[in-house]
Amino acid sequence: MREKIPPIAKKAGFKERISALSNLPAFFKLVWQSSPQKTFFSFLFRIVRSAMPVALLYVGKLIIDQVVHLSGQGEGTDHTYLYQLIALEFALAITTDALSRITSLLDSLLGDSFSNYTSVKIMKHAATLDLEQSEDAEFYDKLERARQQTLGRTMLLSQAMAQIQDIISMAFLVTGLLAFNPWLIVLLVVTILPSFIGESYFNNQNYSLTRSQTPERRELDYLRFLGASDETAKEVKIFNLGDFIISRFKRLSDQFYKDNSQLAIRRSLWGTFFSMLGSTGYYAAYVFIIIKTVNGTLTVGDLTFLAGSFRQLRTLTEGILLRFTTISQGAIYLTDFMEFFDIMPVMQVSKNPIPFPRPIKEGFTFENVGFKYRHSDNWANRHLNFTLHPGETLALVGENGAGKTTLVKLLARLYEPTEGRILLDGTDLKDYDPDDLRLNLGVIFQDYLRYQMTLSNNIAVGNITQQDNVELIKAAAKASTADALADKLPLHYEQTLGKRFNNGVELSGGEWQKVALSRIYMKEAQVLILDEPTAALDARAEYEVFQRFSNLTKGKSAVLISHRFSTARLADRILVLDKGQLLEIGTHEELLAQNGRYAELFNLQAKGYQ
Repeated sequence: MREKIPPIAKKAGFKERISALSNLPAFFKLVWQSSPQKTFFSFLFRIVRSAMPVALLYVGKLIIDQVVHLSGQGEGTDHTYLYQLIALEFALAITTDALSRITSLLDSLLGDSFSNYTSVKIMKHAATLDLEQSEDAEFYDKLERARQQTLGRTMLLSQAMAQIQDIISMAFLVTGLLAFNPWLIVLLVVTILPSFIGESYFNNQNYSLTRSQTPERRELDYLRFLGASDETAKEVKIFNLGDFIISRFKRLSDQFYKDNSQLAIRRSLWGTFFSMLGSTGYYAAYVFIIIKTVNGTLTVGDLTFLAGSFRQLRTLTEGILLRFTTISQGAIYLTDFMEFFDIMPVMQVSKNPIPFPRPIKEGFTFENVGFKYRHSDNWANRHLNFTLHPGETLALVGENGAGKTTLVKLLARLYEPTEGRILLDGTDLKDYDPDDLRLNLGVIFQDYLRYQMTLSNNIAVGNITQQDNVELIKAAAKASTADALADKLPLHYEQTLGKRFNNGVELSGGEWQKVALSRIYMKEAQVLILDEPTAALDARAEYEVFQRFSNLTKGKSAVLISHRFSTARLADRILVLDKGQLLEIGTHEELLAQNGRYAELFNLQAKGYQ
């Protein structure tokens, strides 16, 4: 774990921000797809709202000029026109407020729609990627950045629409000022431009810092989980890890605070200076307009209109320039979002996949299969040559790290061989539909998930298409002996498992394993793969499981990964792995007669029971 956040690794200059604007069309398309109706009306109401500022200012000018005119007319003068102007200004003010509230409401609803839509889109895309990709740290950094965009990027749409709204409002206000004195526009730009440049610079620094912190933020979240979780509480207490975790968290979070606060302080100081510069420009223009009014060149109504126009134009111009920085910066963040969807699976699905054979006739054949993980120079498996015959049970034996689990992941086509090929009935596994392949495989890994869901759902994940098939779920529970567990739970099959949610019930390791084992009975799989299926069970429970399992595997192929030789000897053949390579293969008796690695390991374990 790194103790110090690395220096800013990636900067986004002006060219990069301009280039990033090319992400906006794809972003708008996503927003539109999430809710076409809300997107349309949000845009429409903003356009109408854009005309309100200049309309209010102009009506205000007419009211003041009318008041000045009437003040010199004496009693009996008709005030109808004045009251009409006041009523019009009131209507415009009410409409402006209503439009602002409506657009805020639409933006909020649209934000929720977009967040939900993109979250589903991320999950769907993640599901299409290879297992090996999901196990890569770089992938997780991109996934984390993509997730962050689902929450904050809806503001980008609001900012873009607000930009259009303000530009239209600005066009009306500029027309009035240009007619009076074009130099006021020049003064306005000169006083606001430094603020725009400053904000652009600090937004760039903030983006660079945030991006460089992604791995460390994941570490921070992990430490937060370790320090305050029911899943880790037992070991944290028994090993007295509290102070250790807290100190590492504090060291990392303090570094975050230091880097972020330094940037925030510099941004605040420069922002104050640029704001003072803008105010100076505004009041210079204001004094100029007052002098013209005092000299009689302008009316009092003109004074209010021009002063108000210049003030609002200054605010709008500053907002547009700063918002451009924010929008372009947001577009750069969108790059993180789009980059995730640019990740494509390495394993390709055949354009014309063939159906899984029913039944299997020749079995699975490994022909000089080798596999190495991404960014690794070491082979996890190498020179694998063997056949899993139809109806055969094959046990994989070897020390930890021998490549047993990697081998079965290759068999299930969760990984693609780096070299060699795997055949099923003489045809390359690549030519089969992977979904059809996995439908015919029943796999339970040692690190199975403990879903914080009902017992029924925990079992149904073995074949989620049958989640409403109550009889099948109960039959699967009975086959794994999890039915006895269901009987003693308060809500039986509808009992929520785990402590994450209210009224959840935590299970023991052995009980969880029975639940996991029941998943393999949820479908008529032709090949069963069990990775340490009885590691958390006692001897009696293990015996009961394998009595049932031996019946289930009749006529089917099966692969067992186990450190218990009492389990391995139940197999028709045993494959011994060493450093990823096939060392020995044969029956229990044949391997004992060879007096090789299997015999050595078997005898070592046998001594432990003497």
